Amino acid sequence: MAHQRQPIKLYLFGYNSLQAAGWIVAIFMLLSNLLSTKSIAGTFASAGEIIWILQTAAFLEVVHGAVGILPSGVWLPFMQWCGRTLFFLVTACEIVQDHPSLFITFLAWCLIEVIRYPFYALNTIGACPHWLTYLRYTMFIPLYPIGVLGEMLLLNQAFPYMKEKNIFANFFAGLPFSYYNVVQVVFVMYPFAWIKLYSHMLKQRGSKLGKRQEKKKK
Repeated sequence: MAHQRQPIKLYLFGYNSLQAAGWIVAIFMLLSNLLSTKSIAGTFASAGEIIWILQTAAFLEVVHGAVGILPSGVWLPFMQWCGRTLFFLVTACEIVQDHPSLFITFLAWCLIEVIRYPFYALNTIGACPHWLTYLRYTMFIPLYPIGVLGEMLLLNQAFPYMKEKNIFANFFAGLPFSYYNVVQVVFVMYPFAWIKLYSHMLKQRGSKLGKRQEKKKK
């Protein structure tokens, strides 16, 4: 059984390592643009393409849960990925591409992922240091709310444009609702879905870091 798991471990290590490298490049490009231009106006132009690739590839994490490669199940990875599909709206909605909320969102995503993916990669091979575990289960506390705030500000900023231009109209042709209607529903449900995910992470934090404290006492 251990030998059967080796290819899966190798795959997961490779996947998470590539995601980690990609997000490091993304945050480098994001901050390089900020420092060189002293402006957030080029946020989408500087890091949009690589973040689009990384977020699209992240759907594999839903697949990992569905086929049993990881014990995470489908629902939580899918909820997290759905939150990031906001990026597809950004690509179609030019009015928000230079908005401050996009910079806030991208920066929060980058900071979360440059911790999360190295944590996953090193855990796969049993070599994750405690300080990285601590960061994984601590930094989400401020970063998740900041990211969600940025995402909701983006949605709010995009609503007039979505309604006026009727974006993705071809995809929703023949349906009794539009993409604009879908996003309205998502906007209302977003805080409730986020609270569920955030509560799950807080429980995980108690479990992961609590075990470490118990071992120290022993």
